[in-house]
Amino acid sequence: MMKQNNFNWNYLLSISLVSAMGGLLFGYDWVVIGGAKPFYEPFFGITGHAFLQGWAMGCALIGCLAGAVISGWLSDRFGRKKLLILAAALFVTASLGTGGAGSFTIFVSFRILGGIGIGLASNLSPMYIAEITPGNVRGRFVSLNQLTIVIGILAAQIVNWRIAEPVAAGATTSDILASWNGQTGWRWMFFACTVPAVFFFILMWLVPESPRWLAKDKTNHNRVHKILSKIGGASFADSELTAIEETLRLEETKSDTSLLRQPGIKKILILGIVLAVFQQWCGINVIFNYAQEIFAKAGYSVSDTLFNIVITGSVNLVFTFVGIFTVDRIGRKALMLIGAGGLAGMFAITGAMYFFHIQGLPLLIMVVSIIGCFAMSLGPVTWVVLSEIFPNRIRGFALSIATFALWAACFVLTYTFPLLNKLLNASGTFWLYGGICVFGFWFIYKRLPETKGKSLEEIECQLIKI
Repeated sequence: MMKQNNFNWNYLLSISLVSAMGGLLFGYDWVVIGGAKPFYEPFFGITGHAFLQGWAMGCALIGCLAGAVISGWLSDRFGRKKLLILAAALFVTASLGTGGAGSFTIFVSFRILGGIGIGLASNLSPMYIAEITPGNVRGRFVSLNQLTIVIGILAAQIVNWRIAEPVAAGATTSDILASWNGQTGWRWMFFACTVPAVFFFILMWLVPESPRWLAKDKTNHNRVHKILSKIGGASFADSELTAIEETLRLEETKSDTSLLRQPGIKKILILGIVLAVFQQWCGINVIFNYAQEIFAKAGYSVSDTLFNIVITGSVNLVFTFVGIFTVDRIGRKALMLIGAGGLAGMFAITGAMYFFHIQGLPLLIMVVSIIGCFAMSLGPVTWVVLSEIFPNRIRGFALSIATFALWAACFVLTYTFPLLNKLLNASGTFWLYGGICVFGFWFIYKRLPETKGKSLEEIECQLIKI
């Protein structure tokens, strides 16, 4: 194995961070709507209309599903780089269009467009990083994508908090509509995303294409060798290119769909889908998407809630670093077991707090603990595992299926939370999520193999035995 100091770490880090900007925009665009929600609803006259409120919050998921569906086929056909550039362009357009919307229909249309960008970036950013990094540090580098997602989330939370002017206690819908927040402030929450989106668009032109995608065409041999040499030197390039071409040679007689029907690959695809769904159904996104309602039930005002959301975002960032620095040491499976087990216990306690009407600081501490547990485990590690386990020839297609399942699960989660909250109350809802985490713990323990320290080709041979 090549010594770590032979790798061009500055180059690897720079191209990984550029591609991970897709994660930053994903995180920002996903969370910004929560802070704008109290203000755009009066502007568009949808306050009190549950269906329209839910549609405004969840319409981007339709775009996410579409982006996830097309990302696999298009990225396997046209490459990872071009699709990430397209995602950046969609983020720029959606940010300007959503902030400038004069009607609810236009607002929703641009939210869906931004959702397509999220669907593309959430699939392609971790995949690209996984395909350019050495096996012994891949977990750490792919986790950079989760780090930028968390930074994007925190940036949206801070922007929302700082842009919004204080809301007086007891303010009515009419008061909010007539205020600067209700007319202009919420627009700048969306406009702010344009700045990093433009940087992402420009910088993506400067990074190389994925060498593992280029290697599918034998005429790119020299080009692939040059990219790999820049990453780890000539010896590294020789060994990696030999391994890549060997796995492609073994697969070249099989079509993408026939590969998916193979028992070994089918088992890995099911594993990826279940892990993707579990990352959403563990309940964490409810904390972010419905933070206003959660903190309102805990006795906090709108202004207090925006500040508390910044606190949760800061904790999310800190504990993501914990995950980054442990994923290649402790391993993927151990961290995911810690996450599933920890969340099961914390959701049980949170449900009990709601049941016994324990509000204020104790509930805030528990919510922060839930976010910290997720941030160091299921948050980054799920994306690491999904980016590793699929064969090179169909990685884009298979990962798009898993990402589609993830966003479909997120859609179900987002739309069912208000219904579950009404049917089971907050206590029962969190207990339900705790039960899902117990199942997730069992599934990970039984089905997830350890992949740390292995090349993508070694993982492929180990898992599907081509």
